[in-house]
This record gives sequence, structure tokens and C-alpha cells, in this order.
Amino acid sequence: MVGIGYDVHKLQEGESLVLGGIDIDSPLGTIAHSDGDVILHALCDALFGAAGLGDIGEHFPDTDPRFKNAPSKVFLEYAIVLLKEHGYKPVNIDISLILEAPKIKPYKDAMRKEIASLCNLPYQRVSVKATTNEKIGFAGRLEGVAAMCVCMIESI
Repeated sequence: MVGIGYDVHKLQEGESLVLGGIDIDSPLGTIAHSDGDVILHALCDALFGAAGLGDIGEHFPDTDPRFKNAPSKVFLEYAIVLLKEHGYKPVNIDISLILEAPKIKPYKDAMRKEIASLCNLPYQRVSVKATTNEKIGFAGRLEGVAAMCVCMIESI
């Protein structure tokens, strides 16, 4: 089964930027209830969707104070446990990040390793790609960051 996820957050000066579970050195960071990791949020939605288990907002509502400033790794760990409880496991993950700046090439390897570890997958089954928005739209104007994710899951 296949799932798709998408997430977006506004960017603001002075906030922290966490992507793929990795702290990114950037003057701009996400405005969010949790740590605002668009990559892990999109991945959770893809996994939940593939298994027919709802979406990240149903499992971690932004109105719940327990999730205020929560690391998104916690959300992904929960998603993997929930998949297993329903008889599934991830097979592969493909992520596209839309971000004008900073460049994430120096962080991509660490992101892939972190996601692979959290999902109990070999490094080679996790892809993290990035693109700019060619200075157009909200991402191009540095107003926000977005991520899309496609994943495949299978029965255990």
C-alpha cells in the first residue's frame, strides 16, 4: 500500500528549524505548535494514510497542550508503533522538501540516517530531496517551508 503526505509551516526569524529530525542552522525557523518538522509531519501523514489510520492532526491535535513544542520524532515513533499494531511496516520512503534557503545538502545524509533509524529501515530505502521554489510563491519569498512524502508499507 502507498501513502502520500504533505505539510507546510510558516517561517519566522528567530525560530528554530528542524527538518528530518535534524537541527538546521538557519536565521529562519518554523512557527508551529510542535517543533514544526515538515518532513516528519508529511511522513507521518503518508504512513497513516497508507494504513488507513487517519492523519497527524487526529493523532496529535495542535489544540492539545501535551504536544506544545514536542519533537516530531515522538510523532513518527508513535506512527511506526501504530503501524506495527495494525500489522504493517514501512518498505520505503521518498521525501521532497521545498525550501528556498538554507541549502540542506550538508544535512541530507544525517536526515536520511535519522529517518531510517526511526522507521527501522535501511538507509538506502529513505530518500530526501530538496528543491527551491525559484523565488516564487510563499516558499520562494521565504515565508514558509513545505514537504511532500510518498511511502510504501507492507503487511508484516
